[in-house]
Amino acid sequence: MKAIFNLFDFSQKINYKNEVLAGLTVAMTMIPESLSFAILAGFPPLVGLYAAFIMGLVTAVLGGRPGMVSGGAGATVVVLIALMQSHGIEYVFAAVALAGILQILVGIFKLGKFIRLVPNPVMYGFVNGLAVIIFMSQLEQFKTTGANGTGWLSGTALYIMAGLVALTIAIVVLLPKLTKAVPASLAAIIVVFTIVFGFGIETKTVEDIASVSGGFPPFHVPDIAFNIETLRLIFPYSLIMAAVGLTEGLLTLNLVDEITGTRGNSNRECVAQGSANILNGFFYGMGGCPMIAQTLVNLSAGARARLAGIVAALTILLIILFGAPIIGKVPIAALVGVMIMVAIGTFEWASFSIINKMPKHDIITGILVAAITVWLHNLALAVLIGVVISALVFAWESAKRIRARHYTDSEGIKHYEIYGPLFFASTTVFLEKFTIETDPDVVIIDFKESRIADMSAIETINNLTAKYSKAGKTVHLRHLSDDCRRLLDNAEAVIDVNIIEDPTYKVATDRVK
Repeated sequence: MKAIFNLFDFSQKINYKNEVLAGLTVAMTMIPESLSFAILAGFPPLVGLYAAFIMGLVTAVLGGRPGMVSGGAGATVVVLIALMQSHGIEYVFAAVALAGILQILVGIFKLGKFIRLVPNPVMYGFVNGLAVIIFMSQLEQFKTTGANGTGWLSGTALYIMAGLVALTIAIVVLLPKLTKAVPASLAAIIVVFTIVFGFGIETKTVEDIASVSGGFPPFHVPDIAFNIETLRLIFPYSLIMAAVGLTEGLLTLNLVDEITGTRGNSNRECVAQGSANILNGFFYGMGGCPMIAQTLVNLSAGARARLAGIVAALTILLIILFGAPIIGKVPIAALVGVMIMVAIGTFEWASFSIINKMPKHDIITGILVAAITVWLHNLALAVLIGVVISALVFAWESAKRIRARHYTDSEGIKHYEIYGPLFFASTTVFLEKFTIETDPDVVIIDFKESRIADMSAIETINNLTAKYSKAGKTVHLRHLSDDCRRLLDNAEAVIDVNIIEDPTYKVATDRVK
């Protein structure tokens, strides 16, 4: 059968057993992370679970990549911490909804392809900085608030907390070596929960922070002032969240494409993410984006269709409706241990092994992106700065590669054969190739192995021809590509050059009439 509404392809062979089991596994691994990220940002834990349900369901149905899993991810939550601390959760909901609108616009105008412009060193810096933020934020759970303010845990409370965290980490690390039938993070939480509950150990639990009991996500219009001042306040957060979510999502999509050997639709994924975040803003969700770890869990469990994501989302909803009393008793130490392992898993340790093989400018770029991410908690700005630096380095390196070969023919005409692109960074080197004073009366500049790329190049050619004209000499341009000719035609008001019309050659496959 053909795809219906372009959502489900019923001609695809689906292993329903793998899809259902993969969905259940993903749900069990997503719940602790969603709770942990919500607590990290100061949101009620239920907000994190609502985000996992809404993001998971909408993107599973509408997304551009079957097999990819979305939820309340740390990359986007980190962006909203400052807004939560300064203005409260109602403004967070509004920012999430606005971020969704921006993401839909990116998809509609087909801008998702520009994720290819993010270089590898920038992504190394991005994920490493994110890992450091996640790890450092867990240290906050080792603090306590008392009459004298906030301070570090001490004595028995510290030993219990540290011991339970260490136990959680040990289980997450060692269990996969014995069996992979149960998600390690879920098993760790269950074991620590059983020990704390069974022995009556006094330690901080999820319900000490906020209640997680709730029903179906209720519709709720953010309680904010709808005016231009509010827009100015939330727009920067929304823009950053949208950019981070799309960056993380489209990189995950590319990863799934490589693993499955198929191709996803990046623009459709942008629209799906945006739709999910708009619903988050109006249904008590903290928003999110595709989650690399859960996506890999899903794929490794054999899921290749949309069903696994739908099963995961519905499982989370059932737990919200009926499992809140149990979730409220989960020790915070267990979630801290899980998040520390998430941070360790997020960090690109491979970047250390290849750092001595990378160009110095790539090393500097990666370190700078990581530092900005950690220092400012502004992931989008860090990526933007990294891309700009990489682009400038590329422009500089390309500018040094422009060359010119020159000779004088039997008719006394001097030819300059240009190699390499002529653009804003290479114009100075380009001009240095010409000897106007000693050149003959007629000069031909051959662009067969070059191209005119921008307005700076056009202005440079105009200045060059003006200098030759002032010296009483004529310049002709040869072998310009079609796009170069269009640039020159559009710039007729500022440039006046002679272009030699290149002959059109017929080849054997052309039909001559």
